[in-house]
Amino acid sequence: MKRVTIIAFVAALPLTAAVAYWLGHRGAMPAAGDEAAVVDGHGPTAKALYWYDPMVPDQHFDQPGLSPMGMQMVPKYAGGDEASRDTVRIDPATVQNLGLRTAAVQRRMLEGEVQAPGTITWDLRKAIVVSARVDAVIQRLDVRAPYTKVSEGTPLASMLAPEWNSALAEAEALRHATSADAKALQGAAQQRLRVLGLSSADMHTSSRGQASITLHALEGGIVTTLDVREGQRVSAGQTLMTINRLDTVWVEAALPQALAARVAAGTPVSVSTDAQPGRHYSGQVETLLPDIDAATRTLRARIVLSNTDGALSPGMFARIDFTPVPGQPVLAIPDEALITTGDRTRVIVAEGHGRFHPVAVRTGRSARGYTEITQGLHADQRVVTSGQFLIDSEASLSGALERLDDGDAAPAKAASAPMGTMPMGEPR
Repeated sequence: MKRVTIIAFVAALPLTAAVAYWLGHRGAMPAAGDEAAVVDGHGPTAKALYWYDPMVPDQHFDQPGLSPMGMQMVPKYAGGDEASRDTVRIDPATVQNLGLRTAAVQRRMLEGEVQAPGTITWDLRKAIVVSARVDAVIQRLDVRAPYTKVSEGTPLASMLAPEWNSALAEAEALRHATSADAKALQGAAQQRLRVLGLSSADMHTSSRGQASITLHALEGGIVTTLDVREGQRVSAGQTLMTINRLDTVWVEAALPQALAARVAAGTPVSVSTDAQPGRHYSGQVETLLPDIDAATRTLRARIVLSNTDGALSPGMFARIDFTPVPGQPVLAIPDEALITTGDRTRVIVAEGHGRFHPVAVRTGRSARGYTEITQGLHADQRVVTSGQFLIDSEASLSGALERLDDGDAAPAKAASAPMGTMPMGEPR
């Protein structure tokens, strides 16, 4: 009995070995849809050029296994057609696990509001310059400090002007004239006084025979500059002081050049300041100044605001919200779909069925979370908005990004190793 058992055991050994070999060989065969065995067109016989650690893609190894960092190494395959080299392929289950989201490329309005900083300044149209008409001496200053508030008719300064003596004496001599010829001369004398800057309210003759003229404010406002002092000698045409009004003010907004094309004269604006939180002043752009600021490269927009209560003071910082006139719809994508590196911008386009490829794009203006695309995409494409950086790393690993940088005429697409382990860099 024992001998029969031994003989049966020995006879079963070859059969057991054959079954084990068949099972092992079957387990090694790639399953249908197995992304580890079929990679973008690489069949089961695809040759691996080398293996690398996704965390350190610059290191290449001749055999699979664990890297020095303890990571499972990923194969880099050779071969495949051009289409396979241009596409990153991800198993649908992996796409779902990564939580990749896409958005359609479509046309939309990108107007929104344009915001810019600004500064409150004086309305220079309301400025009044008080100057000397002839050589004179400042006898008395009634306004002795800048930023003094004055009303219409307020005395500003008294001046001694010896050159006016002859004109005053002539007017005084003709004051009581009765003949027709003398009255004609009287009118000419009064006209001469007005040309010299004198009026009946501004002059009288002192006991010493010198002309003492008192200058009065023509309009109410604030004396913003005071350029003379008592006893000072002034020349004809010299500025004595400047009076500005506060019933209206200018706001000069600094517009970046990229936004200047969206603003024109008549564009409605809303102005706010930190000095009055919650208060907004409505107005519109009066004009765009023709010069560009050399330091900031911004274009200035002038806005005129009513300031009857004097709450806005020149020098205040202001925030301006422009509401441009609606334009034409443009091709746009969500801001989060953009991958910007240096001076290059690209997106990841979803082809469907787990395939993706990078595309270089040119961008325009942005508003409300969307950015205009001027080149690189067309309507009805879909771009990845979440998880695109992982796919971008895979495209970098495959060398597709280098083809983008080389300026391929066709939209560059990326090839990849399987996405079971997501590479984080580019092998060299």
